[in-house]
Amino acid sequence: MSRPVVLVTGGSAGIGAACVELAAQKGYDILLNYNSDLNGANAARVSAEAHGAHVILVQGDVSKPQDVDRIYDTLDAEFGAMHALINNAGIVGQKAKLVDMDYARIARMFEVNLLGAVMMAQGAAQRLRSGGSIINISSAAARLGSGNQYVDYAASKGAIDTFTKGLSDELAPQGVRVMAVRPGLIETDIHAKGGEPDRAERLAHMVPMQRTGSAMEIARSVLWLMSQDASYITGSALDVTGGR
Repeated sequence: MSRPVVLVTGGSAGIGAACVELAAQKGYDILLNYNSDLNGANAARVSAEAHGAHVILVQGDVSKPQDVDRIYDTLDAEFGAMHALINNAGIVGQKAKLVDMDYARIARMFEVNLLGAVMMAQGAAQRLRSGGSIINISSAAARLGSGNQYVDYAASKGAIDTFTKGLSDELAPQGVRVMAVRPGLIETDIHAKGGEPDRAERLAHMVPMQRTGSAMEIARSVLWLMSQDASYITGSALDVTGGR
């Protein structure tokens, strides 16, 4: 039998790359989307292929409709079907208060984190059949608000939570499940991109479990939600936050 196919956006680093590796271990073939980090995408591909997966790379900025079309054209041509979407691609800005953010920053945040995720989910909804799933990567920031830090990021992820619920109601009758995963303080390079490379370690004392999480811990939650072990779960968000 052929292996099921998962499309992973932002699969070149961090949580996305961990999802690629674990999906390969779980028996999936993978369409791995990346935007600019070709080296990271190739490294994730090699890791997945070591577990027997067939992996196709496709470059694309999920905030651009023409790129989303190209991603799905590649999926249709290379695989012909899909069984899951891990909607992971996202960005964060430098730590700032709202009054110090310009329009370009805020618009870009929502273009990538919300509109990009919505457009990718739209393409998946057109292709998934009963038993399929969409897992949106949200953030604990959606609950916490991230005041004085990244309120634009938090707001974009709050919208993802609402979108997850609405889309799950639309797709449930056809047997497609939609869930969000909200990571907490996770050791990835997203903190460095936000100008605080030591942020996760520095704030670990605020976590009830007194430690940061790993990208692979998020990936395990995502792949579990994609599995039949979670067959009666849809429309909500799973916090993977160490209790925070």
